Amino acid sequence: MYVEEEVFDCDNLYHCGTCDRLVKAAKSAKLRKLPPFLTVSLLRFNFDFVKCERYKETSCYTFPLRINLKPFCEQSELDDMDYTYDLFSVIVHKGGCYGGHYHVYIKDVDRLGNWQFQEKKSKSDVNLKDRQNEGEIDDPLMILKAILLQEESNLIPVDQLGQKLLKKIGISWNKKYRKQHGPLRKFLELHSQLFLLSSDGSTVSLLKNCSLQAELSFQRNDPEVFKTLTSESPGLNDRTSCPHWFDINDSKVQPIQEKDIEQQFQGKESAYMLFYRKSQLQRPPEARANPRYRVPCHLLNEMDAANIELQRKRAEYDSTNNDFELHLHVGPHYHFFNGALHPVSQTESVWDLTFDKRKTLGDLRQSVFQLLDFWEGDMVLSIAKCLPAGLHVYQTLDGDDLTLCEMEIADEEDIFVWNGVEVGGIQIPTGSDCEPLLLNVLHLATRGEGEKCQQLTESPQVFPSNAEVGSVFTALAIPVGAIFLSSTECTNEGWTAIPQEDWRKTFREQGLTNGSLVLIQDSSNSNNSLLTKEGEWITTVNETNWIQVKNLCQSESEEEHVKIPATANTVVFDIRIKAIKELKLMKELAENSCLRPIDRDGKLLCPVPDNCTLKEAELRMGSSLGLCPGKAPTSSQLFLFFAVGSDIQPGTEMEIIVEETITVRDCLKIMLEKSGLPGDTWHLRKMDWCYEAGEPLCEEDATLKELMICSGDTLLLIEGQLPPPPSEMLRFQGFLKVPIWWYQPRGCTGPWRSHQDQTNGPPPPGGAWGATATQGAPGDTYAEASLCYLGDIEISEDATLAELKSQAMTLPSFSEFVIPSPTFLRAWTVESRRPSRLLRINQQQLREYKLGRRTEICLEPLQKEENLGPQDVLLRTQRRLPGERAYGPPVDLVWDTARGWTAGALQRQVADCCSLPVEKIEIAKYFPEKFEWLPVSSWSQQTSKRKKKKKQENLQGAPYYLKDGDTIGIKNLLFEDDGDFSTVRDDAGKEKQKQLALGRKKSQEALCGQSSSAVSGAESPGRPQRPEASLSIHVGSFR
Repeated sequence: MYVEEEVFDCDNLYHCGTCDRLVKAAKSAKLRKLPPFLTVSLLRFNFDFVKCERYKETSCYTFPLRINLKPFCEQSELDDMDYTYDLFSVIVHKGGCYGGHYHVYIKDVDRLGNWQFQEKKSKSDVNLKDRQNEGEIDDPLMILKAILLQEESNLIPVDQLGQKLLKKIGISWNKKYRKQHGPLRKFLELHSQLFLLSSDGSTVSLLKNCSLQAELSFQRNDPEVFKTLTSESPGLNDRTSCPHWFDINDSKVQPIQEKDIEQQFQGKESAYMLFYRKSQLQRPPEARANPRYRVPCHLLNEMDAANIELQRKRAEYDSTNNDFELHLHVGPHYHFFNGALHPVSQTESVWDLTFDKRKTLGDLRQSVFQLLDFWEGDMVLSIAKCLPAGLHVYQTLDGDDLTLCEMEIADEEDIFVWNGVEVGGIQIPTGSDCEPLLLNVLHLATRGEGEKCQQLTESPQVFPSNAEVGSVFTALAIPVGAIFLSSTECTNEGWTAIPQEDWRKTFREQGLTNGSLVLIQDSSNSNNSLLTKEGEWITTVNETNWIQVKNLCQSESEEEHVKIPATANTVVFDIRIKAIKELKLMKELAENSCLRPIDRDGKLLCPVPDNCTLKEAELRMGSSLGLCPGKAPTSSQLFLFFAVGSDIQPGTEMEIIVEETITVRDCLKIMLEKSGLPGDTWHLRKMDWCYEAGEPLCEEDATLKELMICSGDTLLLIEGQLPPPPSEMLRFQGFLKVPIWWYQPRGCTGPWRSHQDQTNGPPPPGGAWGATATQGAPGDTYAEASLCYLGDIEISEDATLAELKSQAMTLPSFSEFVIPSPTFLRAWTVESRRPSRLLRINQQQLREYKLGRRTEICLEPLQKEENLGPQDVLLRTQRRLPGERAYGPPVDLVWDTARGWTAGALQRQVADCCSLPVEKIEIAKYFPEKFEWLPVSSWSQQTSKRKKKKKQENLQGAPYYLKDGDTIGIKNLLFEDDGDFSTVRDDAGKEKQKQLALGRKKSQEALCGQSSSAVSGAESPGRPQRPEASLSIHVGSFR
């Protein structure tokens, strides 16, 4: 555009100062003097004034390796070489307009580098021909000429020309060339020196006298100067000179081929600046391969000093990263006793050696030979490990040609040097199977002449991990007895007996580790009991691992009860199946029976689900269970007792199994039908802990789950019409009875906190609640939030939220707090014992909030007055502490969403609050139930100008679901530029969830395995399956 000629004609004539009239004229600019070096910027970065944002131009922009500027110079009588420039450097930018990375392609003019690029070997002449054809396909002029030359009259319709192009190269013009060259008809018009279009533009022919000069004359008028000169200069595929090019990318330098520059014509990684030099600039012969040519002496001295310092640092770095310490344990200075190796002398038994881990095992062996000059005979190096029992030898190192890195030898590794057979004449067991275990064994002390005393003695004993558990009797010289394992650190509880059939298992199979506690009970002294449980002495093993099952079915059996061996992790289903087999009952009971605990009074309690373990069902060893007919309730059902009247006699309760989602009215009907009572003048009451009739269940439309009715509860059928509840009467009169709670996030300080303990106030119905902050709840995500009951208020539905706050401040329990005005209080609804929905407008009536009959409200104190509008969203922001995986205290942020729920608007609001540039922060929303942070990004995907603007996402929808009380983490990119928002607490929470999921999976697998083995065979009863859950899928109409 700078050198393009501008013509003044028609309505834009030029006024000549000489002849004083309007004449036709032409204006152009010429270069008077050319520099030795030419720098060209491709202007990749630009600003969109419509969107008001920066963008990077990634479209294709070709440039030549050689350019001739003679057409643009004032003087053109010189030789062409005086106007020719060669490309010798290209700066490449990778990334977008808001960040990226620069690297450079440099031509090695002086041949200083070691350019060793391995060319790919040509497979065949066919492949070479294919590559040549690909070069021709990239040039649309060559293809169009070839198609027109095949025509007899060199005349063809333009539409037919596009079809023949598709048949020739296999791809249409629009897909191959339209992005770079425009439509086909426009391309033919631009190349009028080669192609002749008809007046209506329907046909095209090839000019017979098309010269290169005509082509160049058009190209000079083209706005894109560098594109016009590409055909004039040598192409990128011209490899006659074979220059050496290097890609310098920070500390990485690698050779590249000249054709690799073509890859930087377009895309996110594209050329940014070009550097040309005159072709006449020739370096002298003495500059070839001489990097010190004509460099000042003081710079050479400075470079030499810097290189020496660099070599020193490289040596230190090499030593730090590749040298490690090895501890050599010399075999002749060790002796073997008590199952492990022990040093004879601490000073001579262990030698420390610093060695390069890149060296081979043979080098290490040679260094050990030189270090231990007294060694004679064969030398074997083995991996050893210091255990509580002593030194143990594991695998032997083989392969002298392997490096220590390949053998995965770690730093501070223990190496045992020996002959590979014996130490001190004793053959040494090696390997992880016979690893010695140091166990603490408890047993009765022995007096003189083998007499046992009543005092327990703890003695350390070493056993191989592959030895049988029964070998402990041989080590203690005890003929036979009982073995107990401790699962806790205490020595008087948490003991588990090992059955006699498991004595042949190894210590490793029993899960014993170093430091495990083992108790040995001598069978000859059965009266001298060592353990107690619930005040009774345990003398035998059988009293610690059984469950008694009584036959309460109508079927006759030879035995009334049996003892089933079990542990805390035994599944109830397995106990029931074993009891049916040992009681010799009908196999049909496997499908229609259940186990019910029996209390001390002989009453049958709620049935235990089959898929629970004894530990999950809270059943102790030695408990009594009754085998009763009927199936146990599922997870969605309730087992209830009910009786008629308030005077309950023992044994008169009836039983019923109902769904937990059933209403009180339907449950009452079922109980009346089962008891045979007529009429509808009955209501239900729940029996309290004093075995008396409690408050009536007034909400007949509420479900049993909503009223917190659990399995095993007793409901009473009381005759009489159910009176309307006070809350219903108040609602009928337009009043609400609202419980008020005080909400104070722990960790948040303020002047309105009470000086007294809040839990000392009036006792609430449920006491003082401690609710952990979850998604949607206000307060610090990591700190717990406390709710303290203040009392109930009765208020009209026509009252405003400000009047509710004012009336709540009149409660007696509120006198402990000092609040200036209701505007210093923030109101939330309470659901599941934690704050849920924010009530934001003080002047809005309570009727408009649509508060339910059981709505409870909590009040949170504020530091300053607050009056939130309908478009304001309250968020809890926490700034990440630099260099730590933790966050600072929470700060409330009020975000006005009147301009939209976009991520960019939220980022700008957070940046203004933190006084930081928006591009220097990163925010994320916290999901406490998953212990995860989800980054909130506002940079949408860049699209071309022809495409429509991408629709911005709404943070109210997936995947953020942003609402009041959510926690937003803020990271300052000036200190931390990684995408990690997690904390140590998050890692612990995820690990705990993972362990719980793994535990549930193992219990389910164990349940399936045990059940399949218990009921295997044709005559074995089938295991009951869980009820199938219904699945409803709504499919919309897309017609």
